[in-house]
Formats: sequence, C-alpha cells, structure tokens
Amino acid sequence: MKISEFIEKYDSSNQFDVLKKTYTQIEFAWNNKIDLGSIKKKGIDSVVVTGMGGSAISADLFANFFKDELEIPFVVNRSYTLPAFVNKNTLLIVSSYSGNTEETISVFKSALKTKCRIVCITTGGKIENIAKKNKVPVVKILPGYQPRYALGLSFFTLLKVLTRIKIINVKPGLVNSIIKLYKDKSKLYSKEKNSALSYAEEILGYIPVVYSVEGFTSSVGYRLKSQFNENSKLLAFHNVLPEMNHNEIVGWESFDEKQFQTRIINIVDKEYPARVKKRLDIMNGITSESKVGVINLESHEKSFKVRLMDLIYLCDWITYYTAVLRGYDPSEIRNIDLLKEKLA
Repeated sequence: MKISEFIEKYDSSNQFDVLKKTYTQIEFAWNNKIDLGSIKKKGIDSVVVTGMGGSAISADLFANFFKDELEIPFVVNRSYTLPAFVNKNTLLIVSSYSGNTEETISVFKSALKTKCRIVCITTGGKIENIAKKNKVPVVKILPGYQPRYALGLSFFTLLKVLTRIKIINVKPGLVNSIIKLYKDKSKLYSKEKNSALSYAEEILGYIPVVYSVEGFTSSVGYRLKSQFNENSKLLAFHNVLPEMNHNEIVGWESFDEKQFQTRIINIVDKEYPARVKKRLDIMNGITSESKVGVINLESHEKSFKVRLMDLIYLCDWITYYTAVLRGYDPSEIRNIDLLKEKLA
C-alpha cells in the first residue's frame, strides 16, 4: 500500500492536514493581540509554567530555546500543587489547551490565594471562567485541535507572553524564519516518499529508546517519546545525557533483542559541549556491541533555536507516520479518555 492509502484508511480526523498547516498556528499565536496591561512587570524574579502534556512540553521547549538567555529561574510544574517558593515576585503561567485540566486548575486555585502574578493561556473552559471571576488576564488561543497537535499555538503564545512581559527578547526575523521552515518542510514531509516516513519505517516493530541532552535537546527527546505514546500507541522511553551515563548505560550490558526489540534514537546537535559529544560517541560504541540499531536525528539549520523547532516538527511527522503504518488512528487516545471517565 502507498502511504496515502494508509492515511486515508486510518487518519479519520485528518491530522495529516493539521500537521501540514502547523505554520498557521505559529502565525496566529505570534500575531494574536494580547492585553497584559494588568501585569506588573517590575520585580519578577522567577517564572513558573504550570500545565500537563503539550502545555508542559511547550515550557520545556522554552527552557531549551532560551538556555543561554534566561536570567531568572524558570520552572515547569507538572503537578496538582503550587511550588512553595511562589510569592509576589513570581510570574505564574497557567497553561491548559482545553481549560479543563484538573491538575492545572488545582494549581490555579492555590495560586489565587497568593500574591503571585498570573497569566492564563487557554481556549476557554473552567480556567477561563475562574480567571474572569478573579480578573486574571487570559490569552485565548484557537480551539479545535488535539492539544498535542497544538504545540505551535501553545509554544509561540508562551513566547509572546514572556516577550511582552520582557522576560526574554526575540530577535527580529526569528519567528518568520521558523514559519518559512515549517512551510518548506510541510511540503517535503507530505510527499509520498520522504525522510520522516523512512524513519517511521525503520522504527516499525521496535520499541524506541530516545536519548537527548539535558539543557539542550531534552524537550525534543521527551516530545518524541510522548508523541510515540499518544500518536503511535507505542511504548517508548527517554533519558538524557550525561545523566544516563551514570546508570542506564549499564543496562545495555545484558541487552538481548530476543527479549526486547528496540531502536535507539539519538537527538544530535552540533552545539553540544565537547565532553557531551565524546560521551555520546563512547555510548554509541558501547551500545553497538549489543547490536542494537541506532538512528541519529539531527538538524543542519544555522540557528540553534531553528534547529530545535526543525527537530520538533520532524519528530511529529515520524510519530504520525508510525501510527498509520501500524494501523492506528493518530488522533485517538482511548486510554486517556478512559482514565478521565473513571476520574470524573
């Protein structure tokens, strides 16, 4: 079967078209008019982004994106509870695509009892209602997407909010260069034969073990792992260097593909520190003795920030193609829906 036939058969919600048009999410988010006039900008000494799933990954990506520029602590909170250090000088971003994420609502309610500064990013739901009652500014984003397919909205809205509040600066032309990249890559990845599809074919029949580098590409590695889980309905695992060199690397000594069929996927970047590059090379030598297949994913764009976005987009396409090749709907998340029903 041609890949277009797999798509027609299994992609009931046409996520193929959503992926192709991801650049339109970026355009909307960056041009969206926002009013943060009520937020006092002076004196902010920490930022906390509270959210789950795609909303939290947006914050992970932000931390990697501005690894050399963030001058205050930036914390990603995946929890029901508000970090104890939050105070009047903390900026809290409450991020939930649906507006109904119960962990995020719990944190929001706790935050209202403090004097921290709060901004909400959502399509609506309970979070918008709570925000309106408490006169908390809300940045509305486009509804109608699966949250994990709305990373362009959540990430670039976060980027705009923190630019407006002067936590970071975005160089002129950066966002436009990413939009252009996504337009170009969408044409490439939507062809009948393309590199994202080739990677997906290489992964078929295997459990992915993804390795990235803390502080550089950890967001990409975790995003890829999560997208394999949700899109491809596939168990996948992620760890980071150099930490995995202190524990997980030993596990490969007893690797037996008859018991555990896997492929290692390394997220590679030319900006890694020299010692990390050496660690990665040594690790590849060790794992090659186990005869496990290795896939290296790397972007060759000039800017580190653009390379991150390039890798994120490639990973989304890889997991999409893995889903339809395995005969799964890349939209459906049955176990998550079941869990929410039982929690209700």
